[in-house]
Amino acid sequence: MMRRAVMAVLAMFAVQYSQGAAAEAQFKLRASLDTSATHGRTVAVGDYLKKLQEKSGGRIETELFHSGQLFRDRDVVKALRQGAVELAVPGTWVLIAFVPDADVFQLPAFYGQPYPVVYAAADGKIGEIINKQLESKLDVRLLGPWLQLGYQNTYSTSKPIRDFADQAGMKIRNSGGAGQSARAKFFNASPNVTAWPDVPLALSQGTFDGLSSTDESLASAKLWESGVKYGFEDHSFVGFYVPMISESFYKKLPPDLQAMVIDVWRENIPAYRRSMEAAQSEARQTLERNGIVFVSPTEGALADVRLKMLPSQDGVAKELRISPALLQQVKSDIVTAGH
Repeated sequence: MMRRAVMAVLAMFAVQYSQGAAAEAQFKLRASLDTSATHGRTVAVGDYLKKLQEKSGGRIETELFHSGQLFRDRDVVKALRQGAVELAVPGTWVLIAFVPDADVFQLPAFYGQPYPVVYAAADGKIGEIINKQLESKLDVRLLGPWLQLGYQNTYSTSKPIRDFADQAGMKIRNSGGAGQSARAKFFNASPNVTAWPDVPLALSQGTFDGLSSTDESLASAKLWESGVKYGFEDHSFVGFYVPMISESFYKKLPPDLQAMVIDVWRENIPAYRRSMEAAQSEARQTLERNGIVFVSPTEGALADVRLKMLPSQDGVAKELRISPALLQQVKSDIVTAGH
């Protein structure tokens, strides 16, 4: 009887020790980004990591590697699967190599759409279709709503763009993809794909006379020094960053921490989106202070152009390799909704 009593006491202590050890366990979470320390995505992810570490009481120890210190975005998905990093937030333009549906916002239905429409699509059934594919194909767990980069607009050097028709005959640089190429051709312009690091020199040499990009990208590169003088705020599409963690890392976490990594992101994404919008607005002011003159089409004008683009949507979707199910969801949620 005495032996059984001693064993019971020892078992009780073992359980208490095990629970205490679990509470003090350290889980290392490394995040890899290839944007600079001051970029909006880096700032948002840094804030998320800080909040996560604080809320977990240090049970999750976080570390942020920016500016491609660990991996470029094009390589980070492989790194996640191999366990070389635990968190990444790559752009949809990177993810299309794995899930072509991630390029959905290049479809004509999204041309010139305001943020609320695009957010609703990303956060609704359209985004859900893409998210399921990303999780199953990449062996990752998505944290929640995507973080937007911002509106892509059209900019030019010597020729002002005051109306959509002014793009005719221009050579307009883009970051690549069938959607951007089709859009340039729709306006009777010639698409050009030049790597971003080569853009300033190419602009100054006249390799192309216009480009599709964001206000923040132009401001950070000071492209007024390379000859950009005009901006046409056509909101041609919105790019997104997709927050994800390694599925193997997620499964190692106890249930309360699994919930926490998701909840902290979801609680803060509205503020992160507002910050990204503000960063683009500030960049626009910087561009204007440096002499770039903007023309902003009305929402009505953008809607008219979008309507003219829609007959080409099935063909563009085929080039983008958008799945029939996703295309049908877009037609249901966006086109037939009267946007």
